[in-house]
Amino acid sequence: MIDQLPILAEINPGFWVILAGLICTLLPVGHARKAFVIAAPIFAGLLIFQLHDVTTPEVLGGVLQFGPVELTTLRIDKLSVVWGYLFCLAGVINGIYALHEKCRITDSSALIYTGAAIAGVLAGDMITLFIMWELTAISSVFLIWKGGDHAYAAGVRYLAIHVLSGVMLLAGAILHAQANGGDFMFNEIGLTSPGGWLMLLAMGIKVGFPGLHMWMQDAYPKASITGTVILASFTTKFAIYALARGFEGEPILIWIGAIMTCFPVFFAVVENDLRRVLSYSLNNQLGFMVCGIGIGGALAMNGVVGQVFVHVIFKGLLFMSIGAVMYRTGTAKASELGGLFRSMPYTAIFCLIGAGSIAAVPLFAAFVTKAMILAAAVEEHHYIAFLMMLFASAGVMEHSGIKVPHFTFFAHDSGRRVKEAPWNMLAAMSIAGFLCFYLAWPFGGYQQLYALMPFELDKPYQPYTWDHVVFQMQLLFAAIFAFTLLKRFKLYPAERRAEILDVDWTYRKMGLNVAKWGSAMWDRLAVNTKRVRTRFISSAGRRLYQTFSPAGAASEATPSGLAAIMTAGLLFVVLLLAYIAK
Repeated sequence: MIDQLPILAEINPGFWVILAGLICTLLPVGHARKAFVIAAPIFAGLLIFQLHDVTTPEVLGGVLQFGPVELTTLRIDKLSVVWGYLFCLAGVINGIYALHEKCRITDSSALIYTGAAIAGVLAGDMITLFIMWELTAISSVFLIWKGGDHAYAAGVRYLAIHVLSGVMLLAGAILHAQANGGDFMFNEIGLTSPGGWLMLLAMGIKVGFPGLHMWMQDAYPKASITGTVILASFTTKFAIYALARGFEGEPILIWIGAIMTCFPVFFAVVENDLRRVLSYSLNNQLGFMVCGIGIGGALAMNGVVGQVFVHVIFKGLLFMSIGAVMYRTGTAKASELGGLFRSMPYTAIFCLIGAGSIAAVPLFAAFVTKAMILAAAVEEHHYIAFLMMLFASAGVMEHSGIKVPHFTFFAHDSGRRVKEAPWNMLAAMSIAGFLCFYLAWPFGGYQQLYALMPFELDKPYQPYTWDHVVFQMQLLFAAIFAFTLLKRFKLYPAERRAEILDVDWTYRKMGLNVAKWGSAMWDRLAVNTKRVRTRFISSAGRRLYQTFSPAGAASEATPSGLAAIMTAGLLFVVLLLAYIAK
């Protein structure tokens, strides 16, 4: 089939989606533009299917030569093809969810963002990777700014940190290529050179390493309703792909990932903004993936790939359900919601499906993928990391599995009586909800998901064993019991109408105060400097006048006065220049 499509076989499918996004900027509001938004990812997915040859380990194309640098803009192998299919699927679901949007910027930015993510994971070299890395940042920031005036500063911070990440990625790529004979192919990077460490840090910013994560909680909740859903699909999963490609088996990632799974739990418990809760939950889930990459090996890496695949679906479902609530009520604050199951029953059901999926309840999506990472940690004797992930699993059940649906649709009755979500939102949530069930279905569904996994196992992994099911249910019931107990005795943190700061306090509060102090000190220095300068000039002028004026000291010995002095000085300068010119 590739021979029949010689031109398409050389072009990265993501480029066509980017082109569709550019065309969308010219199309008026109407069905044609919305058709473009949905059709472009479908077209890209079909191209990937045509280009992917299961009998060939790797398909390369789009080779460009720029002097000594060779770019391979297209690579499809067992690892990249999973992300390619996933991003195309997410693009279609997001397009359906945003059908009610009439904003040209949202449609075009979403398509360019989707295309850049697809092109990035299908890139074969680090320069193409860098270009798509930056394009995802530039295109996605408009989805944040579309959230309103309050989102402008968050968008600027988001853009700054992602551009910084891209600059570090490029610098690391150049150093790594220099250490490897000028080869820019994006293969295993490792940490044996400064370039590798720079690239790891760049990817760590985009994936949200501890201390580098607050751009998610800062920007995602301030984006538009559809923008938040789209943002949750691509950026961080693009970075997970880069980590999996370049840093598999690096021990430092085990501990970074384990910490990532744990610390968001404490913030999510006390957070009032439910989109911000889901952003912390996103960071928590990314920690499992990072930890799995650090463990390495076929079982852990298959668990990472599977977790990425289902995570985009169920996390998108949770963001879509809260977005639908926000669309109807105008708020996503837990303190202002409750009792909405009466008005939005279908949305409530979809939210519960997403909650069960992220909590890894049996028969729901994450049950068949997260366990592979935990099993790999035990097999490789990483018991401390295993216990940390176990704690985080109970934590995610509490804040995403219970808190989000409880405070949104149940809890106290807020008295709001609104319409159900628009049909297109319900359609998108229906697709995601169906996949959350189907991909975990014990009679064949999860096996089709496992068939996409890139690494061969010595024996097939079986998620539905008696021990696994019982252990997982015990963990989930323990989390439910703890939540119920805390609520019963009123020990659960109250939902406060306040924005809780994390490490972003260092630059949003302390950094701002330091900047204000520095500005005040500069103003005081400028005033004092001006005063000193004025005094000096005044004093110097007075002394010159006393010396060279007609009544001055110099005039007493020089009858020609000040004019003679100036003429003599000018003559001296001219003679000096003439002498130097020789």
